[in-house]
Amino acid sequence: MEIGIPKEKGAQEHRVALTPSGVKTLVQSGARIVVESGAGHDAGYADGDYQSAGATTVYNRAEVFGRSELVVCIQPPGKVAREYLRPGHVVVANWALPAARPEDFNWLREREITAIGLEVIENEEGQAPVRMCMSEIAGRLALTVGPGLLLNEFGGRGILFSGSPGVPPASMVIIGAGVLGRAAAATALGLGAHVILLDRSVEHLRYACTHVGQSVPTMLATKPNIEKALSFADLVLVAAAQQGERAPLLITREMLKLMRPRSVIMDLSIDMGGCCETSRPTYFPNPTYEVDGIVHFCVPNLPSVAARSATLALPNALLPLLLEIVEKGFERAFAENRGLCRGTYLLRGACCKESLARMFGVPFAPPPCLAG
Repeated sequence: MEIGIPKEKGAQEHRVALTPSGVKTLVQSGARIVVESGAGHDAGYADGDYQSAGATTVYNRAEVFGRSELVVCIQPPGKVAREYLRPGHVVVANWALPAARPEDFNWLREREITAIGLEVIENEEGQAPVRMCMSEIAGRLALTVGPGLLLNEFGGRGILFSGSPGVPPASMVIIGAGVLGRAAAATALGLGAHVILLDRSVEHLRYACTHVGQSVPTMLATKPNIEKALSFADLVLVAAAQQGERAPLLITREMLKLMRPRSVIMDLSIDMGGCCETSRPTYFPNPTYEVDGIVHFCVPNLPSVAARSATLALPNALLPLLLEIVEKGFERAFAENRGLCRGTYLLRGACCKESLARMFGVPFAPPPCLAG
């Protein structure tokens, strides 16, 4: 099995798909790894580290794709790199196809690409381990960035997130009690903020109360409750995307009028289309913009700013799957591993996700994991 690791070319993307340790593990299992020169630089890994692990370093991006059966990357191949893809190529990436443009989706189908989504690969418990580990990091990073956005110099209202003696703390509203939302809530509570957590599911809220702490007030994420929360929030974090689905629209432009001027919205579901009508992807060093007096932060790859930590976390979730593919071959692994099967958007161009097929108006090809 030949595996290619290209250098990430996406906007402000500093992560790399595999650490040298992960590469060494795969090489010892019989894989041949080709790594593009400089792929690990921003995460603190030199070409020599990969060579010592048994990988071959190449300087031509086309060679990475040309020599590989399986390409593993963080962001999907860009417009230039797509030309290196050939029919039958298997590409593991954060495809986020429910938020893709129809022309990009159809191009992949016509080229007969097998597209596996890092964000929808499942484990035996039905969880998405890669998305979970990145969400945990993003939730914590949100509380590194968000409190700063409340300060005057960054466009905010001049609110000290933690408050001080005699001064109340900021009010933070988190919509979405998933992994990201819970990580953000726990961190925000630790910083002393007033936190309210909303979700459409009572079970999710009950789980959050158990694991974050009974001290966090919760509400169902109905439209009236969201409107009420927006009216007093200093910082709103939205992370309500469902696994493998486009993010639901929860905050309309009209609802921004309920918020206090220079309040902040962090839409961390933007990689799946965003939960706010006024959201659009942003990137460092200019991660914010303003709509109707409300500061928006919508960075889709937030864990990338902690590239070393995020890169160390990624193999913990991804490596077992890659090992299975190396040992069994992709076809057998796809047939036997339900998590891999459910994490595959396209199999040689055929759409394996029913919701995606409906969205783009293409035939649905049920994968083996849905049989019976």
